[in-house]
Amino acid sequence: MSMSRNLMLASVLVSASAAVHAQSALTNGAEVVVPATGEMSVPNDEAHATLQVEEQDKDKAVAASRVNQKMKQGMEILKRQDPQAVLKSYGYYTYAVYANEPATPSRNPKARQIVGWRVGQYVEMITGNLATLPKTIASVQSTLGLNGLHFGLSPATSKKLDASLIELTYKNLDERIGFIARAMHRSPSEAVVTTVDFEGSGNYVSEQVGAAPKAARMNAMADYAPSEQVVSEPSFEPGESTVTMRMVGKIRFK
Repeated sequence: MSMSRNLMLASVLVSASAAVHAQSALTNGAEVVVPATGEMSVPNDEAHATLQVEEQDKDKAVAASRVNQKMKQGMEILKRQDPQAVLKSYGYYTYAVYANEPATPSRNPKARQIVGWRVGQYVEMITGNLATLPKTIASVQSTLGLNGLHFGLSPATSKKLDASLIELTYKNLDERIGFIARAMHRSPSEAVVTTVDFEGSGNYVSEQVGAAPKAARMNAMADYAPSEQVVSEPSFEPGESTVTMRMVGKIRFK
């Protein structure tokens, strides 16, 4: 290689180095906001089942009595089949059932006639015994109807995942800081993290983040008459939930 060619190559390298240093100097003290995300898919370990009883009779007291009796029987069955399940009754209702009479055009239309009363109540069951859930539901379906069912993560599992999510999210933040530093022709070691904002509480992230269950929800019609026959066991698939954490890091280049 000739002397002139060596001098030309050296000149190009010096120019490139000078350009890089000049570009780096422009970012001295620069502050950058870096969002990061951590995500995990975890098998669901908790079921929330909603069961209902509903009765209709011309006599309001008779309908209410049947509902009270069936609810008591249903609760006893659930406690016997799954002693560790958490039960909560709610939504007791009573309303009149009217005859289907055509509307009259007169100024004083005849009041619709009450032909009966509909009475009902709900109970929610929360359980982690997923293996016995089909048997538990089948055992009570002759008394209480299954109105809804969904799966999710128990509070204990969600708490255990917190440490892993934080570690995963911070790792993603660290990786992105490295990408940004190199794009700015800086060394990642020159980046100083000045703020770490978990869950975007500083309004850097406006989207609300939380557990997003992937398991299918099941809903039944509310208007039903529980059968007295033995019900075969239903099939359930708990599925999994995707838990997500977002954070924002604010960095400054030395």
